[in-house]
Formats: sequence, C-alpha cells, structure tokens
Amino acid sequence: MEKFVITIGRQTGSRGRIIGKKLAEKLGVKCYDKEILAVAAKESGFSEQIFQYHDERPTNSFLFNLVMDTYSVGYPMSHFTELPLNQKVFLAQFDSIKKLAEEESCVIIGRCADYALKDYPNLVRIFIHGDLDYRAENIAKEQDLSLEKARDICVKTDKKRSSYYNYYSDKKWGDSTSYDLSVNSELLGIDGTVEFLEKYIKAAIK
Repeated sequence: MEKFVITIGRQTGSRGRIIGKKLAEKLGVKCYDKEILAVAAKESGFSEQIFQYHDERPTNSFLFNLVMDTYSVGYPMSHFTELPLNQKVFLAQFDSIKKLAEEESCVIIGRCADYALKDYPNLVRIFIHGDLDYRAENIAKEQDLSLEKARDICVKTDKKRSSYYNYYSDKKWGDSTSYDLSVNSELLGIDGTVEFLEKYIKAAIK
C-alpha cells in the first residue's frame, strides 16, 4: 500500500488504545499515543512533562482562534509568543503530527490528529466507542475500582476529550459524520475489531 495514516478517536474504556496498537502491528507500522508527546517535546524544546500536563486538555482563547486561522492559510504566526503555554503546546504537537505523517505510515491515537491531517491524502479516521456499562467494567478491572467510580471516570474523561476536540477542531467529537468509520468494540471484541478494521483500511486505501 501507499503511505497512509490511521487516526483513532476513542471513548474511555472502549479499548481504543489497545485496538490501535494491535492494528498497527497488523499493518506493520508504528502506533503513536503518548509517544506523540515525546516527539513533540524533542522537536519543540518544551519538556515532556509540560506536554503530559496539557495532554488533551481544553482551552479557550480568542487569540488562539486568530493564530489558528492565520496558521491554516500559511502566514507567519506573529502572535505565537503571546499565546498561553497550553496553546503553544497544542501547536507544537500539531506540527509533530503533520511531520510524522510526511515521514511514515502510522496509527495515531487521539490528540485531534484527524484535524491536523485533514488535507492528508491517505487518511482513514476511525472512532471506537461502546456502551457505558461495558466501558466502565473495563476500567474497573484495569484499575481495581468500583463500577460506580469507573463510570464516573468514563464520563469525566470523555467530557474532557470532547471539549478538547470540539475546541481545537471544526468537527464534533464522537459524531459519526466526523469520521470515516465508527465502531462499537463491544460487539466484536478487541481482536475481532482489529481484524475488521484491517480489512476496511486495506479496502479504503488504494
């Protein structure tokens, strides 16, 4: 196949990260999740701890909107130095994602990668979801928590991811129209979902 990028959005507890990593293995490419933070830190000069702290956290700034509008049409970002740190971190991560796509085929999990690469030719945008009870059970087992606490984590983490995605992109997190394919991982399980996605991707990318 030609060079390609698969982006994966995921609900908390849907096993999207595990599915992404297994899918990358099947396709013979690298998977970038939190590894994106290390790449962006190395290229930007910011510490990796700063990227971890601001990872998928929403923001709000009129100045950031102005800078992103300028960035999207290719003009110099003269106001970059005036931005808050979390917005500088997003832009550094945004650039790292675009650079990775230029260099290699890969799977990228979260972090508005589908928005950063919206003009990339061989891009497949996937969203992994599942019923709340299913996802809460997964989190409860992983972290040895009560189901009530696990449900709370699912709801709050997804709310944070949704706010982050909806702010930085021009689409809506979790909405099927924002992706090429939305899959309920509970129906097929991890391995079944990976197998299904592999077939879909190979058919979609010529």
